[in-house]
Amino acid sequence: MAASVQLNLRSFKAPFNLKPIAKQFSRPGRIRCAATTPTKRYSITLLPGDGIGPEVISVAKNVLKLAGSLEGFLSFPFPVFPLFRIEFSFQEMPMGGAALDLTGVPLPEETLSAAQRADAVLLGAIGGYKWDKNEKHLKPETGLLQLREGLKVFANLRPATVLPQLVDSSTLKKDVAEGVDLMVVRELTGGIYFGKPRGFGTNEKGEDIGFNTEVYSTHEIDRIARVAFEIARKRRGQLCSVDKANVLEASMLWRKRVTAIASEYPDVELSHMYVDNAAMQLVRYPKQFDTIVTNNIFGDILSDEASMITGSIGMLPSASLGESGPGLFEPIHGSAPDIAGQDKANPLATILSAAMLLKYGLGEANAANRIENAVLDTLNRGFRTGDIYSTGNKLVGCKEMGEEVLKSVDSPVPTAI
Repeated sequence: MAASVQLNLRSFKAPFNLKPIAKQFSRPGRIRCAATTPTKRYSITLLPGDGIGPEVISVAKNVLKLAGSLEGFLSFPFPVFPLFRIEFSFQEMPMGGAALDLTGVPLPEETLSAAQRADAVLLGAIGGYKWDKNEKHLKPETGLLQLREGLKVFANLRPATVLPQLVDSSTLKKDVAEGVDLMVVRELTGGIYFGKPRGFGTNEKGEDIGFNTEVYSTHEIDRIARVAFEIARKRRGQLCSVDKANVLEASMLWRKRVTAIASEYPDVELSHMYVDNAAMQLVRYPKQFDTIVTNNIFGDILSDEASMITGSIGMLPSASLGESGPGLFEPIHGSAPDIAGQDKANPLATILSAAMLLKYGLGEANAANRIENAVLDTLNRGFRTGDIYSTGNKLVGCKEMGEEVLKSVDSPVPTAI
């Protein structure tokens, strides 16, 4: 019998995928009975971080609150009655460069403790030119690695879907980009980012050297492989494992173990591809991919490449999950210090990360779907931030985009696609 995947998913359904909005019947109103309605309460730790992080987190927080407040309503031909309510308690904590400026470290103990106690963690973005020259242990990015390690999250899910409204924003030809819908499953806590030995030294010629170690154990490979097979099984049944097994011993073991795990999933078609070829194929014919599983560094690179197929890195969310404890949800874009504070950021990736938080972290699929549909509806109504703008649409800033999503979240009859 196939071993089960022990991810901490409150409700593990098909991987994140934006579906067309179904037409709904108009609802005459909502009745709230606060004194008698059962309430689901969740604690969310917010980590705004640096650059545009605080801007997009602020928008996503408002969307989460509204979507939660509208959950639990049962529709009848007459008034709508609440079965339950969702309430969030938010705790905002410093991380990254902001934490360095406040406390001298990129991940204060208080921040990690707050994250570990929460039901889920929503991160904005970290980093910036200001801290680029810091020593490694004082870089904002070190705080992110420490957070992932502290939360014991190992599976990073990064969807890349080309929405019909944004197909013209892709840098690829329309016939290449149209219909792309793939998921990158990235191993998050092993490999060269964490392997030891690592450091600096001197070679036999007296030259300075820097070195890192790409290392994976059977346990690390097996658990991420099972996650990927489970996700592929719920998508289109195809899994491509990406490695460099023609050169790297760690990749040779990776391929051996993924092949072995495949016997537990006879309904999933497994293929293997070298990472250099995968990078080319993502540009040449991305529709060939359903689910990709790969190691930490390859996944970091390939998921960013896949994001540009969709038209903008500002559209893509991610979820990082472990065997227990809270998940970490974040947009895959960076802190974009060049546009920070100018109301130019695209908040949709963070809003969609909040939807993944609801779906994968809390098991609140209906609320997640409400947010996903609202994003589609907002795009369908023609609103665009600068990174996805095209002629004929309305150019808006971060705040206005958030306001329009809120209108769609609260709309009893979203515009159908």
